[in-house]
Amino acid sequence: MVNTIEVIGVNKDFVIHHERHQSLKERLLHPGTGSSEKFRALENISFAIGAGETVGILGHNGSGKSTLLKTICGVLAPTSGEIKLRGNLAALLELGAGFQPELSGRENVYLYGAMLGLKRREVAAIFDEIVEFSEIGQFIDTQVKFYSSGMYVRLAFAVAVNVNPDILVVDEVLAVGDERFQAKCMDRIMRFQQEGRTILLVTHNADQVRRLCSRAIVLNRGLLVADGPTGESLKTFRDYLHADESSPNAAASDHIQIISVTTPSGSFDVRTGAGMHFDVGVQSAHAYAGHFFMELYSRGGELISRSDASSSPVQLTPGANSIGIDIAQMPLLDGVYDVNLAIVDELGQNVMAWSEKAATIQVSYDGREQGIVEIAPTITQL
Repeated sequence: MVNTIEVIGVNKDFVIHHERHQSLKERLLHPGTGSSEKFRALENISFAIGAGETVGILGHNGSGKSTLLKTICGVLAPTSGEIKLRGNLAALLELGAGFQPELSGRENVYLYGAMLGLKRREVAAIFDEIVEFSEIGQFIDTQVKFYSSGMYVRLAFAVAVNVNPDILVVDEVLAVGDERFQAKCMDRIMRFQQEGRTILLVTHNADQVRRLCSRAIVLNRGLLVADGPTGESLKTFRDYLHADESSPNAAASDHIQIISVTTPSGSFDVRTGAGMHFDVGVQSAHAYAGHFFMELYSRGGELISRSDASSSPVQLTPGANSIGIDIAQMPLLDGVYDVNLAIVDELGQNVMAWSEKAATIQVSYDGREQGIVEIAPTITQL
């Protein structure tokens, strides 16, 4: 496989100034005062992405994700190391990046196209497609400083996906906008996958990573801590997120673990429509009040169900704890489904324990209905 992106030993340093003089007068009155320090945002980052791969970049705030993408796209130069690209690249790095607020949407489309290396006649040939995809036709001649955040993203995404890039880089912007347009963007990205284009995706949405990416890279404080199959990288991401010392609940998360998932029969095989029970073993170093929730995914990475954590409070005691899960009637049709389990704090804002693919359920169906769930409609001729 030919690599379209190669990142080789990349470091990126920034200089942070403290008590920096704001005027010439201050500099004359207080010469030599003020201090600065070097901050390393990326340290010895190396990986390669092959043609046609869709790779997710994960990491909590301040991990270096956006800095990495900006160095890949040439917005920032690495302090040391090397980045190699093969093919033309289109990037959506942040809201409105590359747009000039005083120019109209139309003018910005041509400017953005020029930044991506297109001639004016080439942009003109795809202009109508860009406007149609963005759905802002009546505002295309309005200055973009009057655009909403959703309009910014729609126009920027429309340009990026219509310039026929070999490499598409998307940084968080899909979190902006309504669900319908997000679905439209996902459909276009999936079409790019089918066409064999390379996609680099940064998002906090683990569902998007599962659905789109077969591989994910995890950054933590400027270091690459995981690069592998999506499920394994998501587990590493959760582990580092829990261990973040800046979290007020870091101490709690270090001492709560989901250690086992068992069924009375010892099997996770179930037939459509039948009930199912399994027990989850949790080890806690101290008493803790939180909430429990469960996710169910298809093998294709599609979220089937996520329980409401707020309706499932748990009171952990020091030592071994057991939590029972009952599914009164399994509605799923034939297939293999992965179970993720978690314990979150009382506000549902911090994950205290996480188990990726804690169990795998094999569902068997004897009927002829097809799809994901059994609806069993009653059909009557009137």
